Amino acid sequence: MRNLLLSLAVVVPVAGSAWLFLPHGSGGDHVKTVEYRVAADSARRAAPYPVVAPEGLGKDWRPTSVWYKVTEREGKYWHLGFVDPDDEYVQIEQSDRTGRDFVDSSTQSAERTGRTEKVGGTVWQRYEGEKYNALVREERGVTTVVAGTASDRRLAEMAAALKTGKPKG
Repeated sequence: MRNLLLSLAVVVPVAGSAWLFLPHGSGGDHVKTVEYRVAADSARRAAPYPVVAPEGLGKDWRPTSVWYKVTEREGKYWHLGFVDPDDEYVQIEQSDRTGRDFVDSSTQSAERTGRTEKVGGTVWQRYEGEKYNALVREERGVTTVVAGTASDRRLAEMAAALKTGKPKG
């Protein structure tokens, strides 16, 4: 019994110290961010349409995913995802595929409301859904979708920040 008590006297303080000083996985910011500017420049060189990316957003907008790919279903497809200042998700997606399939995929099957919103001098169609709300702009040769769990105000903020830019190099 004596040895058991001596062992506990050593183990309990060590375990208690470890518990106090090591992270527990709660709190803090666990969002992994990505750099998207190089990918945007590459996509701008490859895409047959003017690729958009945001400019001038605050540091509290955190980019989390980026890709440009060519697929049978989505065509020439640009994606850029963010976590907004309210910790909600916003994505920008573009494709040379027009029509309901691409919009359904990008908006998680949101429905067109029939309402429009003018953002930064451009008219967007408003979509609402169970998972995502969205702003959609269909132009000749490209469909652009700004969608996510974020508020309508944050979606409009992202849409207003979108610029086509020129590829570097």
